[in-house]
Amino acid sequence: MEELNPFRIAQMQLDEAAEFLQLDSGTHEMLRWPMRELHVTIPVRMDDGKIKVFQGFRVQYNDARGPTKGGIRWHPEETVDTVRALAAWMTWKTSVVDIPYGGAKGGIICNPKDLSEGEKERLARGYIRALGRFIGPKKDIPAPDVYTTPQIMAWMMDEYSTITGYNTPGVITGKLIDVGGSLGRGDATARGGMFVLREAAYINDIDLSKATVAIQGYGNAGQYAHSLVEEMFASKVIAISDSKGGILNKNGLKAEKCISTKLKKGSVIALDGDKISNEELLELDVDVLIPAALENVITEKNAGKIKARIIVELANGPTTPEADKILHDKNCYVIPDFLANAGGVTVSYFEWVQNEAGYYWPIDRVYRELDKLMTKAFHFVHDMRANEKVHNRLAAYMVAVKRVVDAMKIRGWV
Repeated sequence: MEELNPFRIAQMQLDEAAEFLQLDSGTHEMLRWPMRELHVTIPVRMDDGKIKVFQGFRVQYNDARGPTKGGIRWHPEETVDTVRALAAWMTWKTSVVDIPYGGAKGGIICNPKDLSEGEKERLARGYIRALGRFIGPKKDIPAPDVYTTPQIMAWMMDEYSTITGYNTPGVITGKLIDVGGSLGRGDATARGGMFVLREAAYINDIDLSKATVAIQGYGNAGQYAHSLVEEMFASKVIAISDSKGGILNKNGLKAEKCISTKLKKGSVIALDGDKISNEELLELDVDVLIPAALENVITEKNAGKIKARIIVELANGPTTPEADKILHDKNCYVIPDFLANAGGVTVSYFEWVQNEAGYYWPIDRVYRELDKLMTKAFHFVHDMRANEKVHNRLAAYMVAVKRVVDAMKIRGWV
């Protein structure tokens, strides 16, 4: 459906912020579209000796505040509109947490499950050869995303270093520790979400030690969120789900057992408890709801049935624009995706800083700096919400877009 086109949603969200910020038409139009995008054709020699041709993209959305930053997705149904939307959201994400980056995103249309390790390496290196002149530590810094890994990032970094003739660890983040990765990157997305959840709970007078939690999506972010919400707050997680369905247990679901079951049996539905659907999980009577899976799961059709007091969007784009207004009207406190899940890009920024300096931080410094930036960003957004009397996503957009516009104006672009 047209209304669920991710780039159209990203544009609609921007349009609302632009109206509140009273942007002139030229500045607004500049922000509605990527500054540049590259479509590449990548020939790869497969293990059987035949050449297979892959299509890839890199969208550099806006670099007014610094080099562009964003992950690379490998997916059989990848589209340029998805990549454009994610590049736009990365622009606002880096701005809202006030790190000196713009936004970008990349993608290759492929099914990595059908590729051998050798084929993955040749595809990764081919992509970097195609993009080599357009990326770099001072230009555009990729990272892992859907179906890409720290090992794939290491191959990409090595290929770029081969092209330049010297080691350039800062061209890619999300690398393995042995080749310039940062401590604390693994759980950074979820941990950043927990820092802003802590602040939201305090503002909304919710005692997290007595709170109930439901988590939709049990991949990396969902699993870490489960562990951290127990470890940091002693909250009770009563429902979790993955692509095969969900489990509800009002006595609580312990992270260690849930993660072990997911890894051993491939799904959380093997756990003890009542079987529920992903849709039913969203409507449970819980204090905190954490969507950590797909986009567009909270819509105008189900937003009125959601009972959670706080929603922490670890997924990208889980809530449609129409649903935002419904949730705001019923006093549900939504921490929007590009604030809630900005911990990942923030620690990627720390990795780049460490690469450029050649000095690597202990993990306690990574966590301390992450807490500082996420907490500061949360309060900027909350204050904008309170002052302008708008919903949180619009407040976050207003903070982020204003910073990008200010940079564009100072540089004389608009």
